[in-house]
Amino acid sequence: MRFSPFLLLCATGFFAIFSSTISKSPVLPLFAAHLGADPSGVGLVAAVSAFTGVMFSIPAGIISDRFGKQKLLLFSSGIFLLAPFLYLGVTQLWQLAAVRFFHGFGTAIFVPVGMALVSEKYHKERGEKMGWFSTATLAGRFMAPVIGGGIISVLVFNPGQSYRVVYGVCGAAGLATLLLALFIPRSAERQQQSQSWAGMLTAFKTVLANRIILITCAVEAAILFAYGTFETFLPLYSVSIGISPYEVGIFLSAQVMTLAVSKPMMGRFSDRHGRRPQIFAGALLGAVCIGLFSLCKSFAPLLVLSIVFGLSLSIVTASSSAFIADLSSKEALGSSMGLLGSIMDIGHTAGPLFSGVVAAHFGYGKAFIGGALVLIVFAGVFLAGVGMGNGSRRTHHA
Repeated sequence: MRFSPFLLLCATGFFAIFSSTISKSPVLPLFAAHLGADPSGVGLVAAVSAFTGVMFSIPAGIISDRFGKQKLLLFSSGIFLLAPFLYLGVTQLWQLAAVRFFHGFGTAIFVPVGMALVSEKYHKERGEKMGWFSTATLAGRFMAPVIGGGIISVLVFNPGQSYRVVYGVCGAAGLATLLLALFIPRSAERQQQSQSWAGMLTAFKTVLANRIILITCAVEAAILFAYGTFETFLPLYSVSIGISPYEVGIFLSAQVMTLAVSKPMMGRFSDRHGRRPQIFAGALLGAVCIGLFSLCKSFAPLLVLSIVFGLSLSIVTASSSAFIADLSSKEALGSSMGLLGSIMDIGHTAGPLFSGVVAAHFGYGKAFIGGALVLIVFAGVFLAGVGMGNGSRRTHHA
C-alpha cells in the first residue's frame, strides 16, 4: 500500500510535534520539581525550548534554502529520536535545561522547514495544504498531554518510573518521525547546494526588506500574543470566578479542536478568495473575542468565546503563512518561514510576560483587554501598510 508524499509529510509532522509536546506537557514541570526545582526554576526550564525557537528558526530556514529542506527535515528528525533518551540520564536541573534546549532545537528546525517544504511542493493549493499540515501537528500537540498525563496518573505512586515511561513513549514517537521522514520521496527540489552563501544571504536580505512580509509576520505575532494571554490567564481567571479546573480543560480543548478542524478549510478559502481580507478580518475577530473574556462570568459564554477565538486563530494563521510564501521567491521560502517562526515565538512568549504585568497590577480582565488592544493596533497597521488589494491570492511569486 503506497501513501501519498503529502500524507507521509503530515504523519511525520504529527509524530514530530507529538514527541516534542509529550516531553514537556505535563511531565516537564513535574520532572523539574522532582529534581528539586522551585517555581522560578520550573519556569526557566519551560522557557528554554521557546528561546531556541526564537534563536534558531531563522538560521534553520536560511540553511534549508542552501542545502535542501528534506535534508534539514531528516536532521531534525534525528534530534527527535535522540533527545528523549537523554532525559533518562538526567539527575540535575541544569542537565534537564540542556536537554530541553537540544530538543527545542529540533522543533525550531522542523516547523519552519516543514512549512516551507509544503509551500514549495504545492503551489495552487498552498493555503489548504499548509492548513492540513498544521492540523496534523495540532493533532500531535493535542494528544500528547492526554497520553502523557494518563501515564503519570497510572504510575502516580512511582513518579520516577512514570517519567521514564513518558520519555520512552517520546522516543518511540521520535523513531516514527525519523522512519517516516526517510520514506518521504525526494522531490525535484531545486539544487540549493549550487546556491552560494552570498546568494543565500542576499535572498534573506530580500525577505527582510519586504515590508509586507514583515507586517504580516507582526500580525501573526500579535494574535499569538493574544493566544499566549488566553492560555496562561484564562485558567486563572476562570477559577477565580468559580469555574472548575475540569471546565477550564473543556475551554482549552475546544479551542484546539476548533483550530485543528477549521484550519484546512480556512486555508482553502484563502486560496480561492484572497488572503489579505481574511488576515484582517481574523485579527479583528480575535481582538473582539479576547476582549470579551473580561466580561464573561459563567461557563457557556466562556466556552463560546474559546471556540470563536480558536476560529479567529485559524482564519489568520491559515492565510498569513501562505501569504508570506506567496510573497517569497522559491530560493527564500525557508528563510521566510524561519522569519515567521521566530517572530511568532517572540509574540507567543511576550503575551504571558506583558499580560502578567498587567494582570498583577490591574487584574485578569485588564490583561485580556490589553491583548485585544495589541491585536487591534496590529490589525490597523496591516490595513494601512498592506491594504486589502484586489483580494487576489498572489501578489507575486507563486
